[in-house]
Formats: sequence, C-alpha cells, structure tokens
Amino acid sequence: MFQKFILAFFLFLVFCSSAISQQNYWLGFRDSLHQNIPGQWKVFEDSVQRNFYLDSLIQKAWEEGFLGAAFDRILDKGDSLWVEFYQGPKIQQIQLKQGNLPGELKTIPKEPLDFKEVNQLFLAVLKEAENIGFPFASVRLDSLKRRGEELSAILDLNLGPEIRWDSLQIEGASATKESYLQRLSRIEIGTSFSQKEFEEASKRINRSPYFRLAGPPKIDFRLQKASPVFRLNDRNSNVLDGILGVLPNENEPGKVLITGQLDLELYHLGGKGRDVSVHWQRFNELTQRLEIEAKESFVFGSGLDVFGEFSLLKQDTSFINRRLGVHFGYQTKSPFYFDFFVRRQAGDLISTVPFSEITELPETADFRWSEYGVHVRLDLLDDAIAPRKGAKIEVGFSAGNKEILQNTGIPEEVYQGLDLRTPQYSLIGKFEKHFYLKRSWGIYWAAAAGTIRNENLLQNDLYRLGGLQTIRGFNENFFFARDYFYMNLEPRLFFGENSFLFLFSDWGFLENPYFAESLETPLSFGSGISFETDSGVFRFVYAVGKTKEQPLSLQFSKIHFGYLVRF
Repeated sequence: MFQKFILAFFLFLVFCSSAISQQNYWLGFRDSLHQNIPGQWKVFEDSVQRNFYLDSLIQKAWEEGFLGAAFDRILDKGDSLWVEFYQGPKIQQIQLKQGNLPGELKTIPKEPLDFKEVNQLFLAVLKEAENIGFPFASVRLDSLKRRGEELSAILDLNLGPEIRWDSLQIEGASATKESYLQRLSRIEIGTSFSQKEFEEASKRINRSPYFRLAGPPKIDFRLQKASPVFRLNDRNSNVLDGILGVLPNENEPGKVLITGQLDLELYHLGGKGRDVSVHWQRFNELTQRLEIEAKESFVFGSGLDVFGEFSLLKQDTSFINRRLGVHFGYQTKSPFYFDFFVRRQAGDLISTVPFSEITELPETADFRWSEYGVHVRLDLLDDAIAPRKGAKIEVGFSAGNKEILQNTGIPEEVYQGLDLRTPQYSLIGKFEKHFYLKRSWGIYWAAAAGTIRNENLLQNDLYRLGGLQTIRGFNENFFFARDYFYMNLEPRLFFGENSFLFLFSDWGFLENPYFAESLETPLSFGSGISFETDSGVFRFVYAVGKTKEQPLSLQFSKIHFGYLVRF
C-alpha cells in the first residue's frame, strides 16, 4: 500500500510539473534488490538525455561484472518513466582466449582476468586499432561458457574498414594555405589513419605563432578516407617597434645624425610560413648594428626549411664584424627541431693607428671564420607567443677553421711564429621554464650558457651580452665574454592573457680574458609591466645593475621600454 502511495504521489508531481512546463522529462527508478526502499527521481531536459543515462547505468553494471543487468519499464507516460533495475549474478573472473586477435596487436594473458582488467584490455585493443588505420574496430566476447562465478570466452575482433588519410581542410578566414598546414601537421596523404597522429598534429598546429585553433578539430570520414578539419584564427604575430632620433652631427656641421632602433618582423607571408625580419640599432655616431633574416618553410614541398641571415656590427672606431649564413631546418613529428647551418664570419679593424708599434697580436684583429654547426630545439611550451606553462631547451654547437689575416698597418713581426689558421669551437645552450601556479600567478625562470675556444681568440670573436633580452640593468651588448652563464627569475601577476606585472632578478657569471679582472659576476633586479592592447604590447622595465666597477645605485639605473605593434 505504501509503495502504491509513493508511486501515485510521484505521478501527481509529474503531471503538475507538466502542466507548468512541457520541457522536463522525469525518470523514477528502483533497485530490484531493495524494493522496500523508495525509488530515486531525476529530471532531464529531453528524452535523449534520459535514455542515455539509462544506457550508462547498464554499461556501468556490465563493466562491474553484472552481465545480466537490465531494467523493466513499469510505467511510461512519454515525459515520465518509471523503471526497475535487475543486476543479476556477478561474474568474478573471465578466462579469455586469443581468438582472432593478432598477436602483434595484443597478447591475451593466460591467467583469468576480472572485469576491470577485461575493460582495460578492450580499450587497449581498440586504441591500438585506431592508430593503425581502423577507427571503427569493435571487440566482443564470443563462445561464452559459465562455471559458477567464472566465465570463459573467446575474444572476437572486428576491425571494420581500413581508413586512410586524405587532404586536410581549413575552416575560417585564415590566410594559411592548405598545403602549408598539411606539411606542418606531418599527416601524409594516403597513409593509414591514426588517432594519435591526429592529436599530435592538433597540438602542433595550436602551438604555431601564426594562428591558433578556433575550436576543437574534427574529422570527416567518407569512402574509407579521413580528412582532418581545422578551424583557424590568424594571430597578430607581425611586429613593428622603433625609436628614431634626428640630432645635429657635431663632426660634420650642417648634417644630421640619425639614431635609434627599428625592429620589423613579418611572419607567415602569403600563408606559407615565409618570414622576414630586420633589426637595426644606432645609439651614437660610431656604433651601430644591423641584422636581417629571411625564412622559407617546406621548400619545394619537402620537409626542409631554408633561411638565411646577415648581420653587421660596427663597434665605435675599433672593428667591424660581418656574418653571412644559411640554415637548413627540419621539424620532426616530435617537438624536436633540428637546424643545420653554415656561416662565414669576417672581422676587420677600422683603424690600425693604436697598433703601429706593438710586438704581439692585439686583442682585436682581422679574421675570417668558416663555421659549421647544428642547433637543436625542444619546444614544450603551451603557446609560442604568450606561454603560461611548459619548457623549452635549445643547444647549439659549431666548429670551423679561423684564419687571421695579416694587416699591413700592423708590424710584420707580430705574425711571425703565429699559427694563422686554427680550429675554433663554440657551444651554447638555453633553458626556459614557465610555472603556472594559479590563474593569475606564474613564474618565468631561464638559464643560458655559452663558451668559445680558439688558440688565438680575439675580442671581436667574443659573445655580446647585456640588455633587455639577457641581463637587464645594463646597456645592450655591454659585456664581452668568452664563457658565460646567467639566470633570469621573474614572478608574474597576470591581469590579462598577455598582460602582467613582474619583479625580476638577473645574475650572471662572465669571463673575458682581455680584462684585468677577467671574472665578472653582474647582478641586477627591478620590476616592470607588460601590457597587451588590441594593436600591440607595451613593456616598461626599471632595472638596477651591479658589477665590480659599477656600484648598486639608483644613479646607474636603466629604463627599458618600448611598444611592440602587432598586426
């Protein structure tokens, strides 16, 4: 009598709610083992969700070993349903036989398995099948025999149709060419479908500095072919940043002197991964620097990137350095990127007046260096432009023969007994790590090191450090170093996707054999802000640096600021 009252009361509530709104679908259910306990009620937005919930209950019971689990529909009124569940006896173990499952795909254990282990085995088989071209494979138990609480069965695998990759498709207003994205994804047309390959391609595409995924990628299946579909949004990755000054030229009256800095970086030109960058600096009349780079991705449809570089450094009245190089890059299916390069470096003295009476090779001299090397990068960052977590490691090694040229402005005896052609080696490495602590808190930590070796090492061979990209609190290229190691630590407080306040501390260990005190340990600290707008990023950094010659004082503080226009 009490059960009938509960059922009548339940139906009364259902009918009342239906009178108010016809959008709710009710489900009442009870366990057959506990019929004296009132049933449970749930409400759903539609009948599809309700049926899916019922199917999930049966599936869960099967996974736990209740193979006879089912439910009876006691009362069905369209938008209201009352059911009773039956679990049946539980199977404790299953003795599986290999059946038609290929041994190279998976080997069935000889010992009996519980249902949890059987489910894991099924998932492993299906996962392996979808990675070798059979995403619609299914597996079931055949020839079942029951002995008490134990079951014996033969595994039956149905691979289904073999699926092969077809060309990918791009949705959205991206300027990216499908041919470029096809090569970037590393998915080869005509090869066997692989879900793992598709997921790795999606991660690789989403980490591109040119674009990002506008939604989850999908796959179109038709006629035993699979076409991956990516919806892309282009990113504002191009950079324009510069400061120009026009001053009277004190050395040449009536003329002007142009000083300043210009950074122009154009990416993904023509939607083909073609990049061009120009960097120019001139902060006084006698010193300036120029760097030009150009890159062409996937040349002639191959997996190779080819890019060239040219740089020029004029150091006051001391020397002028030039470098010309060609690189061949290759992106593997893993996050590794290999860069093989050949460079030709040249250094020439601007004036030999200070060396007219010397008796040994000066710290700067004319030289030519043919350099061959490899650079390896492992990129595990979550974003190429504004990472929040992940790490990146870079290692480079180069070697070649350096030749010292005899300058007629230097006494000839300086070169006598000197080996003018000697091997020269360089090794560099950099590591950066982004810690994502909370939604608005993060830490950036980086370390870099390098060394260069040669029997006749010159000052215009040395590494140049200092400035916003290396050790803050000092002018750009302030330090010369044969060996260096420095660290950057930067806690960040985010208030936007790429906007944050930060404190920082930089510490370095530098060695220059041409200084009286060759060992230098610069230290700097400060704070700053990086603020992203619709058209670019404004960055302001206030830094105080200390060396053996420079005390820690606000009098020597440096301000680094700029506005990077992104378009």
